[in-house]
Amino acid sequence: MSGATDPAYAWPLRTPHPGHETYLFDRIGIEGMADLETARAHGAYETFERVLEEMEPSEVTAAVKDSGLRGRGGAGFPCGLKWTFMPPLDDPRPRFLAVNADESEPGTCKDRVLIRRHPHLLLEGILCASYAMGITAAHIFIRGEYVEEARVLQRAIDEAYAAGWIGADIRGKGFGVDIHLTRGAGAYICGEETALMEATEGKRGHPRPKPPFPAAVGLWGKPTTVNNVETLCNVPAILAKGVAWYRRIGTQASPGNVLAGISGHVARPGVYEVPLGITMRRLIEDEAFGGGVRNGKGLKAFIPGGSSSGFLPPSELDVPLTHDDLKEKGTMLGTASVIVLDEDASIVRATRIIADFYHDESCGQCSQCREGTGWLARILARIERGAGRPEDLDILLEACANMKGKTICVLSDAAAWPVELALRHFRGEFEEAIDRARTVVGVAAGSGEGSAS
Repeated sequence: MSGATDPAYAWPLRTPHPGHETYLFDRIGIEGMADLETARAHGAYETFERVLEEMEPSEVTAAVKDSGLRGRGGAGFPCGLKWTFMPPLDDPRPRFLAVNADESEPGTCKDRVLIRRHPHLLLEGILCASYAMGITAAHIFIRGEYVEEARVLQRAIDEAYAAGWIGADIRGKGFGVDIHLTRGAGAYICGEETALMEATEGKRGHPRPKPPFPAAVGLWGKPTTVNNVETLCNVPAILAKGVAWYRRIGTQASPGNVLAGISGHVARPGVYEVPLGITMRRLIEDEAFGGGVRNGKGLKAFIPGGSSSGFLPPSELDVPLTHDDLKEKGTMLGTASVIVLDEDASIVRATRIIADFYHDESCGQCSQCREGTGWLARILARIERGAGRPEDLDILLEACANMKGKTICVLSDAAAWPVELALRHFRGEFEEAIDRARTVVGVAAGSGEGSAS
């Protein structure tokens, strides 16, 4: 079923805001862009062909580095700088590109739209990156639940192989790369880069200790770069239109556009291509984007970058959507997935739901994460059901402190951050829930229906 007629894929494709230049979604609404013939008619692979004709691999890396493109998968690490960590091109070892399409962060569905509607954009980005780094094989690891996306992407790969865009000696230029698609089995932890590599190799998706880092010892022990889907989709536009053009979009420290997903209690949920630096207020309230809180209700809180980025209050609506500005607020850009909570929402319940997710998705390899996520989930559940105790809030914060910076990967940190931010900005709601429970117990005790102990 095409995206144009599939209701599940109608809502994310919003008309770009007037005055905002798009390059990720500029062709995504064209019917049939998942097919090679249509994609080629609208410019697919033209940039890669020009790169093969006119640019040296080092020039491609330099352009991406100079553009300031930062990873769109969460951490925001400079993409071109990461590429320079790979060994020199005269190193004879095979080298790999691991493409992270394991989009499992709650609230996030941007890569899903790109893959479903414009898979050849991703493939062109992979080809440009592979040429720059001398990659011999690219391995795309896609979320197991993305059944249709995997079908669409595999068909695009097969078409590109048949047309000579993937494989050995592409276009007779002496460069070749293979692209493989691996489906996950529904484990959130496989979105962590080293767990992704373990799963790609057919092993259990457990994160690896670092160092060694992937650029030295990655897939099958060989040099590997790990990039997110959206990150790679930025590359063709940078190479086609130039560094100066790209840096005019966004901010000095966070250039370019980002795919911001807006969900929750909002009038116009969807995935929007917006320049980095747009304020959260505009993104949530502007009629061209989120359209404000639905049903005319007030805003209680919003999550700026996927569940791990935690809750911010309405007083922070004017923070720009950039890596550094959100970091100053004690949170992060993450996947730029904004979740809106209206005035009737319970922060206690929302925090408990997030804690349950991370408890369920912990691989259990590190004790701080395995035990800590369980503690958070159980204590928050106790508060929510009306059995909370005043000391629970300090116990939660102590548990969070013991979970951060002490594990192989950052899932433990990701579980702690939302709890800490919820208590920082909405502690009164937690205290009210605990006081209400104590009042109910006291009334019951006074009427002879419960114990005062």
